Amino acid sequence: MTDSKASAQATNPLAPAPEGARTAADVVTPELVAQLTKGVVGSGRTANHTPFTGEKLADLPESTPQDVEKAYAAARKAQALWEQTPVRQRAAVLLRFHDLVLARQAEVLDLIQLETGKARLHAHEEVQAVAVAARHYGRRAPSYLRPKRHAGAMPTLTKVTELRHPRGVVGQIAPWNYPLELSVGDALPAFVAGNAVVMKPDTETCLTALWARDLLIEAGLPADVFQVVLGEGPVVGPEVVRHADYVSFTGSTRTGREVAQGAAARLVGVSLELGGKNAMLVLEDADIEKAAAGAVRACFSSAGQLCISIERLYVHEAIADAFLERFAARTKAMRLGKSLAYGADMGSLVGDRQLETVSRHVEEAVSKGAKVVAGGVARPDIGPYFFEPTILDGVTEPMAICAEETFGPVVSIYRFKTDDEAVAQANSTSYGLNSSVWTKDGKRGRQVASRLRTGTVNVNEGYAPAYGSVQSPMGGMKDSGLGRRHGSEGILKYTEAQTVAQQRLLPMAPSLGMNDEAYAQFMSRSLRLMKAFRFR
Repeated sequence: MTDSKASAQATNPLAPAPEGARTAADVVTPELVAQLTKGVVGSGRTANHTPFTGEKLADLPESTPQDVEKAYAAARKAQALWEQTPVRQRAAVLLRFHDLVLARQAEVLDLIQLETGKARLHAHEEVQAVAVAARHYGRRAPSYLRPKRHAGAMPTLTKVTELRHPRGVVGQIAPWNYPLELSVGDALPAFVAGNAVVMKPDTETCLTALWARDLLIEAGLPADVFQVVLGEGPVVGPEVVRHADYVSFTGSTRTGREVAQGAAARLVGVSLELGGKNAMLVLEDADIEKAAAGAVRACFSSAGQLCISIERLYVHEAIADAFLERFAARTKAMRLGKSLAYGADMGSLVGDRQLETVSRHVEEAVSKGAKVVAGGVARPDIGPYFFEPTILDGVTEPMAICAEETFGPVVSIYRFKTDDEAVAQANSTSYGLNSSVWTKDGKRGRQVASRLRTGTVNVNEGYAPAYGSVQSPMGGMKDSGLGRRHGSEGILKYTEAQTVAQQRLLPMAPSLGMNDEAYAQFMSRSLRLMKAFRFR
């Protein structure tokens, strides 16, 4: 950093972070675009853009409904062969992919930043998440999917085995905000379970997903098992749902309802991770410094464009002023930047729609009496969609920001007197995705956590511990979705369960000279004995 830049940041902490040497043109070359898009089924043309400057990144193929149908046809043909590949060989693809992602992470970090506008450290969260998921399912898929023995209807006479079959072709609609983790990260368990995938990533962030596809093929995944289609959501999205054997969707609650209706009409399964209005509770015994630092991570990672980020911050009244002072100081010290290098604390919003929502929520709240403690303004001097990390105090119920998901770098502060009051306020939303509790007493924190109606709760952190614990399920309650990713639920949802029951020696019917009444009496005695001997 030059002396002049260091001086500027000393007097204005929200000055831009230092610029990196690489540009979009250095990263997104015609050769790279040609390599990544050669597998896209599309007869039209579209383009994507970088939020850092608003400039076009690449010309891309655009898919029609007929192209989606072709992609499914190719995927079905390939899936029939992929299903016959032993599960350990399928899992080995994920483990090789894990190594490739970590070895070549610089490539995808550039793409994630250019397509989403996020800071490099926040982009690295995606690399971490995908590597962890690849390792977990690469190691555990054989045990999740192996045939399982169960107790039969008649002890020793009925032999029961549970088998798991792939559903076929999974239709996946992935969002723009986490273009690596929420695209290929969700597809990995589907692949190792023996499915093919037809994915529709968001066009504006599709190069990241296409890079991941290219790497999976390098790791040994048959190319036709992973199909990608691009295009406008209202055009291509319904076609992806219409042909799928199972649907995986991450996005808004409104669109999620439409996806669920389309899947339900065809009687196919669906998993949905939808919106959130996530709460963080800072109890009176919390470490204020650690909670303030954690709040910065929880509220402003990826510029708040994270389904599990915190938008409502409840602080005990005894420590509220001290906490807010420290939180505001840390927030005001954050550096905004668009360089393809580490150093910036926060990047850009993704585009016009997000900037409009964030600006509208802040302006309306202020007009109705809320106070801006930090931030509150756009920063077009850095880039067209930059907005300062913002803290609002004095937010009240009529304001849209109270209940609507902002999906940006804005958090509202509320005060509470008791744990019961804090829990009630945190639960007073139609959403239920993630929450956070801060206290020095771990037992107390876990007790409060168990009362919060969210799919994940983090104690003394914002979101990363629960999300990163991939052996455990992650997903939403209430309007935040259906189904779970990660753990056994995250892979078994991509399978159909089949029970094979073999009856031996005696039929489950009158035999050995018994008439119907004698058989009924015999079965009644058997049932009583099975209960007495604690058979399950």
